[in-house]
Amino acid sequence: MCCFFTSLMLFGPRLAIIVWYLYRPVYVNSAFGSFFGALIGFAFLPWSTLMYLSVYPGGIFGWEWLLIGMGIFADMAGYFGGYKNKSRVPYGDQIP
Repeated sequence: MCCFFTSLMLFGPRLAIIVWYLYRPVYVNSAFGSFFGALIGFAFLPWSTLMYLSVYPGGIFGWEWLLIGMGIFADMAGYFGGYKNKSRVPYGDQIP
């Protein structure tokens, strides 16, 4: 179950972005100014990119910034969340 949840967290937003692009490529292209910006978001900040795509139509106002902030929090939790649990693994500091 843990491996399934981890793979869902890693591939879930990226897969959703790919499906969204296949379904409506004009929408995704208009949300980002360049391919490079979309690629950086896809590679390093997938949850933030997915939230940005969901709130993009009509601009970002008010509470929509909260959704983007939640996406940033999800990305940072994915990157830094496992560091604290390093001490729970037996001999975690000795693993090559």
